[in-house]
Amino acid sequence: MIEQGQKLPDITLTQLTNDGMQTLTNKDLFDGKKVVLFAVPGAFTPTCSNAHLPEFITFADKIKAKGVDAIYCVSVNDAFVMKAWGESQNAQEISLLADGDASFTKALGLDKNTAGFGGIRSCRYAMVVDNSLVKGLYVEQGKDFSVSRAENILANL
Repeated sequence: MIEQGQKLPDITLTQLTNDGMQTLTNKDLFDGKKVVLFAVPGAFTPTCSNAHLPEFITFADKIKAKGVDAIYCVSVNDAFVMKAWGESQNAQEISLLADGDASFTKALGLDKNTAGFGGIRSCRYAMVVDNSLVKGLYVEQGKDFSVSRAENILANL
């Protein structure tokens, strides 16, 4: 599993925007930026839709006021699902990024197999990334939902 102080692995993630499908690299997403990235097991799932994403939407302005350039939400879903989920949640301040084949999630060592529920998914976590370097890592254990919450990330910025 990636650790605080390590550089993010080279990856690509996708995002469906009004300009079409975008393939984004580490350079696009993290170079020269301070970013809060959080990951959810699945778009449109209960905790993700009722608490995790909504809290980051609520705290987005306060997080950005602490010098954060962007807030990213990643899930092992396709870009079409992530765009629809973001629109349904009014998540204009959050970039919803797709890790469709779980390559980013696996490269971080933060994948889990949910078997028949959904296959390979991401663990629930949040991290603070400064110029591709992990400055803070907050990984939930089991079904907990406490350390990756937006309020906790804000308190640790």
